[in-house]
Amino acid sequence: MADVAKADHPAPAAPAAEGGSREQTQKQTVVMVGVDDSDHSYYALEWAVRNLAAGMAGGADLVIVHAKPKPSSVVSFGGPGMILSGAGEAMRYVEADLRKMAEAVVDRARQVCIANSVHALIEVVEGEPRFVLCNAAEKHHADLLVVGSHGYGAIKRAFLGSVSDYCAHHTHCNVMIVKRPKPKC
Repeated sequence: MADVAKADHPAPAAPAAEGGSREQTQKQTVVMVGVDDSDHSYYALEWAVRNLAAGMAGGADLVIVHAKPKPSSVVSFGGPGMILSGAGEAMRYVEADLRKMAEAVVDRARQVCIANSVHALIEVVEGEPRFVLCNAAEKHHADLLVVGSHGYGAIKRAFLGSVSDYCAHHTHCNVMIVKRPKPKC
């Protein structure tokens, strides 16, 4: 899994107390938010920024992670050993589109942070979202992972899987699933 990290307004490190390191004095809380191109994930990001930002002033780091799909997971050209002419060119187009989508996700996340005067580290990591988020939570020593709920029913969840459910069962930190309120009719 290739790490393509992009730092955006990194949070300043807390100063070490005299005679000790930052780890010895006070561990900063790390809040990580997983985002994709859905409104559900941006609602979760906005919720986390609004509701946790007050506690972040010098006390927490915000890390935003987007899992960019691998081109091979989006397009299939046939079974093993099958060679298709133009497959390489198609993969380049798919990669370019995935890169543009990742840039749009990062830009939107950055705008949420700027609008709320919050500094964050933003990373784009290629891979399956459930694995990317769990690995990033481990890498950044996250204390809390915030993800949005797509609100899938049981059947759709059975076919697509639930990233939030996987993370809740496989990551070492607390997981908060933020549900977007349903519109009132």
